[in-house]
Amino acid sequence: MTFDSSTTTVPGHPGHPGHPGHAGQRDPGSPGSPGDRPAARPRDRITLFVLLTASFTLAVDFSILNVALPRIGTDVGFDLSDLQWISTAFAVCAAGFTLFFGRCADLFGRRRQFLAGIALLGVASLVGGLADAPWLLLLARVAQGLATAAVIPAALSLLTTSFPEGPLRERALGLNGALMAAGFTTGAILGGLLTDLINWRWAFFINVIVAVLVLATGPAVLRESRADDRPRLDAPGAVTVTLALVAGVYGLTQAGERSWADPRCWASLAVAALLLVAFVIIERVVAQPLVPLRILARRTIGWGNLAGVLAFATETSVVFLLTLYLQKVRGYTPLRAGLAFAVLGVGTIVGGLVAPRVIGRIGDKRAIVTAFAVQAAATLPLVFLGQLAGWLAVLLVATFAGGVANLVAIVGFMVTATAGLPDAEQGLATGLATMSQQVGITLGTPVMSAIATAAGAGVVGHVQHGVATALTVNAVVCVVAAGLFALVLPRTRKQAHA
Repeated sequence: MTFDSSTTTVPGHPGHPGHPGHAGQRDPGSPGSPGDRPAARPRDRITLFVLLTASFTLAVDFSILNVALPRIGTDVGFDLSDLQWISTAFAVCAAGFTLFFGRCADLFGRRRQFLAGIALLGVASLVGGLADAPWLLLLARVAQGLATAAVIPAALSLLTTSFPEGPLRERALGLNGALMAAGFTTGAILGGLLTDLINWRWAFFINVIVAVLVLATGPAVLRESRADDRPRLDAPGAVTVTLALVAGVYGLTQAGERSWADPRCWASLAVAALLLVAFVIIERVVAQPLVPLRILARRTIGWGNLAGVLAFATETSVVFLLTLYLQKVRGYTPLRAGLAFAVLGVGTIVGGLVAPRVIGRIGDKRAIVTAFAVQAAATLPLVFLGQLAGWLAVLLVATFAGGVANLVAIVGFMVTATAGLPDAEQGLATGLATMSQQVGITLGTPVMSAIATAAGAGVVGHVQHGVATALTVNAVVCVVAAGLFALVLPRTRKQAHA
């Protein structure tokens, strides 16, 4: 894996000769004069490999059990109505504790938290793979969710603090985004293959193998990093925002699994809203807030994370809608439908690889705006699949283009949401970014499902119309997002090319 680039540092960026405080020397591995090609050192490449391996594995975990749920219910003893808790227990913990653990990484050590989270993931996965009772499997899924919430922001902040802001960080984030997006797609396919060919328990045991490898390698290559000034943890703020996120994610999952008419959905969302108001009040008055409001007030943080929510919400809901179309209208099996998204997976990998070059040429703001516009253009043909003779070719080309565009938007949002902050606040920044990712993934499907159902997808013979309506709304959201971020995101200077 090469890790060089022909781009140079943005003028005024730390490490650039024109930046205040630059003493004339170039930091090893960081961009220098316009003629230099910044390259990562061998240890940095190993560090990147360890962090990307962990990120890919956690991304796979989000979807690997979905296909296997009926088989798991039969083997472990779940009632059909309770199967949703296998996914919900994981999603609620993974999203609800992300911001808390992101800040903990800054205060208590990113390397320490990363390795502890990987160890917890390995133990939880072993328990899940051996579980013979519903309560034990759910306990394992809760522990997996907590491990995910601890590892992802720690891994991202280790990545952003290991590579200086500029081309190296953009490429690292691009690779991370590509592998995480590929992990979501791979999880669905791998889950089906493992369930059909071996046993669903190997969906857990794979994590144990990865955890052992990461724990054997990580301590030797990962450098500890944390804030020099370690303030006390804002316990009231941490408890309030964690409960708010747990309630919000639970409400959204209930909307997706039951309906928006479910009282538990709206009750949970109302509780989440009240707790978020309380959290803002707490952060205004405490001396050392968990999330300083000045950070949220930065346009790159606030609007950048909104871009992340919309990027994940729009593309994950497209996958849901097309799965519905393929299975209900075209009669595809779950495994065949999963394989149809392999082209989308390739598109996301390509998008993650080209995103750093796109951002280097036109800047992260223009990259985000262009990506949403292209994603809208790629979604629009999907609306007319039922009227096209060569519908499968259209689906494959459109999902590939949409996957490329979506990953450019995701990498652009990650670059924007972590730029301009000191290393001491990178855990918080990546925690916010990871929270945006989780909320987007959780939000997209129930919203688009409700639109499709309202348009007739719940009625036999009207699925195609419901899916087409939801896809139209999805494309409109992408167009509105492109226009909105063109107005509100701050102008960024593009990286110069040697």
